Amino acid sequence: QIPVGTEIKGMNILGLVMFALVLGVALKKLGPEGEDLIRFFNSFNEATMVLVTWIMWYVPIGIMFLVGSKIVEMEDIVLLVTSLGKYIFASILGHVIHGGIILPLIYFAATRQNPYLMGHSEHPGALCFISPCSISSSATLPSMIKCIEENNKVDKRIS
Repeated sequence: QIPVGTEIKGMNILGLVMFALVLGVALKKLGPEGEDLIRFFNSFNEATMVLVTWIMWYVPIGIMFLVGSKIVEMEDIVLLVTSLGKYIFASILGHVIHGGIILPLIYFAATRQNPYLMGHSEHPGALCFISPCSISSSATLPSMIKCIEENNKVDKRIS
């Protein structure tokens, strides 16, 4: 059977994004009357960032206990350590190649500026990204936004 669009379960992300875009344009078009709702959404965004920051501090503890429970269940600890070591090595090598070679080349090709000077000002956010608490990229957003705004002087509306 070929499912029809209405039979597929899940969230309509495209509709949600379009609604948000249209609502944002409509609020901006209202001018002073829409400012209250815009301030509300800005405050809501700041509150969400604070919550994400709090969660980011406690996630490593939960991960430690999840990993610890799996280690206790293992019978051959040598196999675990060697497998985990290979995985960590491959992960670090991939991050070094991608973040140290590929992304700087793309940045240099697009801007003709030294990518390593730009990356130096963002290192606290990058350190947060490679830490165990980076379950998702949303956990690194508060620190990356702070680095971009303060160190690189990017306008708050853009960041």
